[in-house]
Amino acid sequence: MSFLVLEGGEGSGKTTALSALSAALADAGYDVLVTREPGGTAEGQSLRALLLAADGPDWDPGAELLLMTAARIQHVNRVIKPALAAGRLVLCDRFVGSTLAYQGAGRGLAIASIRDLHARFVGNVWPDLTIFLDVDPRIGLSRSRHRLGQTAADEGRFESLDLEFHQRVRDAFLSMAKTNAESSIVIDASRSLAETQADMIAHVTAWLRQAKNATKS
Repeated sequence: MSFLVLEGGEGSGKTTALSALSAALADAGYDVLVTREPGGTAEGQSLRALLLAADGPDWDPGAELLLMTAARIQHVNRVIKPALAAGRLVLCDRFVGSTLAYQGAGRGLAIASIRDLHARFVGNVWPDLTIFLDVDPRIGLSRSRHRLGQTAADEGRFESLDLEFHQRVRDAFLSMAKTNAESSIVIDASRSLAETQADMIAHVTAWLRQAKNATKS
Protein backbone atom coordinates (compact mmCIF):
# COMPACT_ATOMS: atom_id res chain seq x y z
CA MET A 1 0.00 0.00 0.00
CA SER A 2 1.05 3.66 -0.11
CA PHE A 3 2.98 5.83 2.30
CA LEU A 4 1.66 9.42 2.30
CA VAL A 5 3.16 12.31 4.27
CA LEU A 6 1.85 15.77 5.10
CA GLU A 7 4.50 18.45 5.39
CA GLY A 8 4.29 22.17 6.08
CA GLY A 9 5.39 25.01 8.29
CA GLU A 10 3.94 25.99 11.63
CA GLY A 11 0.25 26.83 11.44
CA SER A 12 -0.30 25.20 8.05
CA GLY A 13 -3.08 23.06 9.50
CA LYS A 14 -1.47 19.66 9.03
CA THR A 15 -2.98 17.95 12.06
CA THR A 16 -6.55 19.00 11.24
CA ALA A 17 -6.05 18.26 7.55
CA LEU A 18 -4.68 14.81 8.34
CA SER A 19 -7.76 14.00 10.38
CA ALA A 20 -10.06 15.06 7.54
CA LEU A 21 -8.02 13.16 4.96
CA SER A 22 -7.91 9.96 7.00
CA ALA A 23 -11.69 10.07 7.52
CA ALA A 24 -12.30 10.59 3.80
CA LEU A 25 -9.99 7.74 2.81
CA ALA A 26 -11.47 5.40 5.42
CA ASP A 27 -14.93 6.19 4.02
CA ALA A 28 -13.58 5.31 0.58
CA GLY A 29 -12.60 1.85 1.84
CA TYR A 30 -8.91 2.27 2.59
CA ASP A 31 -7.37 0.66 5.69
CA VAL A 32 -5.68 3.77 7.08
CA LEU A 33 -3.01 4.15 9.75
CA VAL A 34 -2.45 7.71 11.00
CA THR A 35 0.82 8.54 12.72
CA ARG A 36 3.16 11.49 13.29
CA GLU A 37 6.72 12.67 13.84
CA PRO A 38 8.29 13.10 16.19
CA GLY A 39 6.10 10.49 17.82
CA GLY A 40 4.43 7.37 16.53
CA THR A 41 6.07 5.19 19.18
CA ALA A 42 6.49 5.50 22.94
CA GLU A 43 10.14 6.38 22.41
CA GLY A 44 9.29 8.94 19.76
CA GLN A 45 6.68 10.53 21.97
CA SER A 46 9.23 10.91 24.77
CA LEU A 47 11.67 12.54 22.39
CA ARG A 48 8.88 14.80 21.09
CA ALA A 49 8.45 16.28 24.55
CA LEU A 50 12.18 16.97 24.77
CA LEU A 51 12.47 18.42 21.25
CA LEU A 52 9.39 20.63 21.03
CA ALA A 53 8.93 22.02 24.53
CA ALA A 54 9.29 25.80 24.56
CA ASP A 55 11.22 25.65 27.83
CA GLY A 56 13.04 22.41 27.01
CA PRO A 57 16.77 21.80 26.55
CA ASP A 58 18.76 24.09 24.26
CA TRP A 59 19.79 21.45 21.75
CA ASP A 60 22.76 21.91 19.43
CA PRO A 61 21.47 21.57 15.84
CA GLY A 62 23.48 18.40 15.37
CA ALA A 63 22.04 16.86 18.53
CA GLU A 64 18.56 17.90 17.41
CA LEU A 65 19.12 16.12 14.09
CA LEU A 66 20.31 12.92 15.75
CA LEU A 67 17.37 12.85 18.15
CA MET A 68 14.90 13.38 15.31
CA THR A 69 16.60 10.56 13.40
CA ALA A 70 16.57 8.26 16.42
CA ALA A 71 12.82 8.77 16.77
CA ARG A 72 12.40 8.08 13.04
CA ILE A 73 14.34 4.81 13.17
CA GLN A 74 11.98 3.49 15.85
CA HIS A 75 8.97 4.82 13.98
CA VAL A 76 9.86 3.33 10.59
CA ASN A 77 10.90 -0.08 11.89
CA ARG A 78 8.15 -0.57 14.45
CA VAL A 79 5.17 1.21 12.90
CA ILE A 80 5.50 2.29 9.26
CA LYS A 81 7.15 -0.75 7.66
CA PRO A 82 4.88 -3.29 9.43
CA ALA A 83 1.76 -1.34 8.44
CA LEU A 84 2.84 -1.12 4.79
CA ALA A 85 3.71 -4.82 4.78
CA ALA A 86 0.19 -5.53 6.05
CA GLY A 87 -1.28 -3.63 3.10
CA ARG A 88 -2.36 -0.55 5.01
CA LEU A 89 -2.28 3.05 3.75
CA VAL A 90 -0.02 5.05 6.07
CA LEU A 91 -0.66 8.78 6.62
CA CYS A 92 2.11 10.55 8.52
CA ASP A 93 2.24 14.07 9.94
CA ARG A 94 5.84 15.04 9.01
CA PHE A 95 8.74 12.82 7.96
CA VAL A 96 12.28 13.34 6.68
CA GLY A 97 11.17 16.32 4.57
CA SER A 98 10.70 18.26 7.80
CA THR A 99 14.21 17.36 8.88
CA LEU A 100 15.61 18.59 5.58
CA ALA A 101 13.62 21.82 5.93
CA TYR A 102 14.00 22.55 9.64
CA GLN A 103 17.41 21.13 10.56
CA GLY A 104 18.81 21.55 7.05
CA ALA A 105 17.57 24.81 5.56
CA GLY A 106 16.44 26.26 8.88
CA ARG A 107 19.36 25.34 11.15
CA GLY A 108 21.98 25.31 8.41
CA LEU A 109 23.06 21.67 8.60
CA ALA A 110 24.37 20.06 5.43
CA ILE A 111 21.58 18.54 3.34
CA ALA A 112 23.93 15.82 2.07
CA SER A 113 24.71 14.76 5.65
CA ILE A 114 21.01 14.55 6.53
CA ARG A 115 20.33 12.43 3.46
CA ASP A 116 23.29 10.18 4.24
CA LEU A 117 22.07 9.69 7.81
CA HIS A 118 18.61 8.83 6.51
CA ALA A 119 19.99 6.34 4.00
CA ARG A 120 22.27 4.62 6.50
CA PHE A 121 20.01 4.36 9.51
CA VAL A 122 16.42 4.67 8.27
CA GLY A 123 16.88 2.44 5.22
CA ASN A 124 16.37 5.35 2.84
CA VAL A 125 12.58 5.09 3.22
CA TRP A 126 10.74 7.90 1.40
CA PRO A 127 7.04 8.67 0.97
CA ASP A 128 5.20 7.60 -2.15
CA LEU A 129 3.43 10.95 -2.04
CA THR A 130 4.12 14.14 -0.08
CA ILE A 131 1.39 16.73 0.40
CA PHE A 132 2.88 20.14 1.15
CA LEU A 133 0.48 22.51 2.92
CA ASP A 134 1.88 25.90 1.95
CA VAL A 135 1.21 29.12 3.86
CA ASP A 136 3.06 32.41 4.35
CA PRO A 137 5.04 32.08 7.61
CA ARG A 138 3.51 35.30 8.93
CA ILE A 139 0.04 33.77 8.68
CA GLY A 140 1.15 30.35 9.89
CA LEU A 141 3.02 31.61 12.94
CA SER A 142 0.08 33.79 13.94
CA ARG A 143 -2.24 30.78 13.73
CA SER A 144 0.13 28.48 15.58
CA ARG A 145 0.89 30.91 18.40
CA HIS A 146 -2.83 31.53 18.84
CA ARG A 147 -3.47 27.78 19.01
CA LEU A 148 -0.72 27.27 21.57
CA GLY A 149 -2.15 30.10 23.64
CA GLN A 150 -5.53 28.37 23.67
CA THR A 151 -4.21 24.95 24.72
CA ALA A 152 -2.01 23.47 27.40
CA ALA A 153 0.39 21.96 24.86
CA ASP A 154 4.00 22.87 25.52
CA GLU A 155 5.25 22.52 21.93
CA GLY A 156 6.21 26.08 21.04
CA ARG A 157 9.95 25.70 20.56
CA PHE A 158 9.98 26.38 16.83
CA GLU A 159 7.33 29.09 17.07
CA SER A 160 9.84 31.09 19.13
CA LEU A 161 12.29 31.26 16.22
CA ASP A 162 12.44 34.29 13.94
CA LEU A 163 10.56 34.84 10.70
CA GLU A 164 13.70 34.36 8.60
CA PHE A 165 14.06 30.80 9.95
CA HIS A 166 10.50 29.97 8.98
CA GLN A 167 10.90 31.54 5.55
CA ARG A 168 13.91 29.28 4.91
CA VAL A 169 11.79 26.30 5.96
CA ARG A 170 8.99 27.30 3.56
CA ASP A 171 11.42 27.85 0.69
CA ALA A 172 12.93 24.40 1.32
CA PHE A 173 9.53 22.71 1.23
CA LEU A 174 8.62 24.43 -2.04
CA SER A 175 11.98 23.47 -3.52
CA MET A 176 11.41 19.82 -2.56
CA ALA A 177 7.98 19.88 -4.17
CA LYS A 178 9.42 21.33 -7.39
CA THR A 179 12.30 18.85 -7.49
CA ASN A 180 10.01 15.86 -6.84
CA ALA A 181 7.00 17.07 -8.82
CA GLU A 182 5.72 13.57 -9.71
CA SER A 183 5.42 12.56 -6.06
CA SER A 184 4.37 15.92 -4.60
CA ILE A 185 1.21 17.97 -4.24
CA VAL A 186 1.27 21.59 -3.07
CA ILE A 187 -1.93 22.84 -1.43
CA ASP A 188 -2.61 26.51 -0.69
CA ALA A 189 -3.23 26.45 3.07
CA SER A 190 -3.84 30.18 3.40
CA ARG A 191 -7.52 29.57 2.66
CA SER A 192 -10.22 28.42 5.07
CA LEU A 193 -9.90 24.94 6.58
CA ALA A 194 -12.85 23.72 4.53
CA GLU A 195 -11.38 24.93 1.23
CA THR A 196 -7.90 23.63 2.02
CA GLN A 197 -9.13 20.22 3.10
CA ALA A 198 -11.52 19.78 0.15
CA ASP A 199 -8.73 20.64 -2.30
CA MET A 200 -6.28 18.29 -0.58
CA ILE A 201 -8.74 15.37 -0.44
CA ALA A 202 -9.60 15.79 -4.12
CA HIS A 203 -5.93 15.79 -5.16
CA VAL A 204 -4.98 12.83 -2.95
CA THR A 205 -7.90 10.64 -3.99
CA ALA A 206 -7.12 11.38 -7.65
CA TRP A 207 -3.46 10.43 -7.07
CA LEU A 208 -4.43 7.18 -5.33
CA ARG A 209 -6.82 6.31 -8.16
CA GLN A 210 -4.10 6.94 -10.71
CA ALA A 211 -1.57 4.89 -8.73
CA LYS A 212 -4.04 2.00 -8.49
CA ASN A 213 -4.70 2.07 -12.22
CA ALA A 214 -0.97 2.17 -12.96
CA THR A 215 -0.46 -0.93 -10.80
CA LYS A 216 -3.14 -2.82 -12.73
CA SER A 217 -1.73 -1.96 -16.15
